[in-house]
Amino acid sequence: MTNLHQVTYSSPNKMVHFLDMGLVPYKKAWDIQEELLMRMVQAKVNAHVAGQEPNSINHLLFCEHSHVYTLGKSGKDNHLLIDAQFLKTIGAEYFASNRGGDITYHGPGQLIAYPIFDLENFFTDIHLYMRSLEEVVIQTCAAFGILAHRMQGLTGVWVHADSVQPAKICAMGVKTSRWVTMHGLALNVNTDLNYFNHIVPCGIQDKSVTSIQKEVGREINLEEVKSKMQKAFADVFGLRYS
Repeated sequence: MTNLHQVTYSSPNKMVHFLDMGLVPYKKAWDIQEELLMRMVQAKVNAHVAGQEPNSINHLLFCEHSHVYTLGKSGKDNHLLIDAQFLKTIGAEYFASNRGGDITYHGPGQLIAYPIFDLENFFTDIHLYMRSLEEVVIQTCAAFGILAHRMQGLTGVWVHADSVQPAKICAMGVKTSRWVTMHGLALNVNTDLNYFNHIVPCGIQDKSVTSIQKEVGREINLEEVKSKMQKAFADVFGLRYS
């Protein structure tokens, strides 16, 4: 990855508190992220007022969600192709989120990673942050023998990127406040891909979605994927787990 112009603390803190929340409703996970972000932002403001350098505590949350569709700030409502009654029929919820990006699906068998990072501990560059998240997923997929790629002009991670039918394996959308991040990435592991039929995934109409399970032809141990992704986060961001 290209090192773009970076601004860092004189004593950057790359310690991260890791929490695996298991299966958790989307709104509960969103509330937890908002609380952590607000605490970190307020600590940074207080330190600035006191003329001190913050000692931010980074967080990395893993989870799965119950069936839910989420729409990002740049998304279009009509990219959800079903009505409220059909949502109930398939046991899914719908939220307009404050993350970037368009619409996506979350559900059981999908690994969600929510980094609550103070980017001033790493680099103050959102473009580089997104590319770094993609690198985490590329390395995680490689651990299962899957050659995953970026695609020019598109956020996220893809397989068969050079073919006539590229397929997205991981969607991404983030929010930042005073260089503190929230939201993150959703990697399809053993995901029921049929749920994507009810949306225009990420607002892209001419490409499909896939999962690790579909690519390797067998169900995958989600705990193994979590372990590989934790390592990839550490390698890409230079993290140390507390």
